[in-house]
Amino acid sequence: MTLLSIIIFLLIGGISGWLAGLLITGRGFGMVGDIIVGIIGAFIGGFVLIFFGLAGLFGAGIVGAVIVAFIGAVILLSIIKIIKKI
Repeated sequence: MTLLSIIIFLLIGGISGWLAGLLITGRGFGMVGDIIVGIIGAFIGGFVLIFFGLAGLFGAGIVGAVIVAFIGAVILLSIIKIIKKI
């Protein structure tokens, strides 16, 4: 993994985590928190979309990666919000 790919990975995680934080909680979680949520969300989003056969729906590239990571981050934050209520 090159330095450029790591930077892109962190940028995608940060953008998707920030957007999901705005949607679910109304605010972000700070730069590090947004990146962590986005990175975990990317794994969740990728798994869920592959499981349902929708992996190719959003296309390749950075925009597709942000969308997939955003979907996963929203799922992650929704699960956390449900668990906190219990």
